[in-house]
Amino acid sequence: MLNMIKLCVGCESVEDLEGWIQSRLDARRAAGEPVEQFHTTRMVPVRKDELLDGGSLYWVIKGMVQCRQRLVDVRPFTDGEGIGRCHLVLHPEVIRTDLVPKRPFQGWRYLITHEAPADIGGDRAALLEMPHHLRRELTELGLL
Repeated sequence: MLNMIKLCVGCESVEDLEGWIQSRLDARRAAGEPVEQFHTTRMVPVRKDELLDGGSLYWVIKGMVQCRQRLVDVRPFTDGEGIGRCHLVLHPEVIRTDLVPKRPFQGWRYLITHEAPADIGGDRAALLEMPHHLRRELTELGLL
């Protein structure tokens, strides 16, 4: 299994991302289009089969990996200007992860599973009750 990582440009928080996803799904539903969430990229992943074997797209928000969405499909297409692009079709559920600092980069990168941040859930779900700024600060100090 293989994952991807990408900057979530324009989002201030995971809640912003969730709101954006919901508004896009609502707009597609109202327009009578298939109700699915996708992100458009310019580059088509060569390792598509590995990504679709349980992989996720990890989102970097404000300099930290904060969440992920499961990859459902990778659909290359050509846009109206004749430029090759790709839709990364994502499960709409956003799964919070450990906060991991990440420097800015362009485009997306592959992320090997053993290097991916752990999900926050189960016996660690109480971390989500902690104010985000406190969790971020404790992570930056190496205490979480």
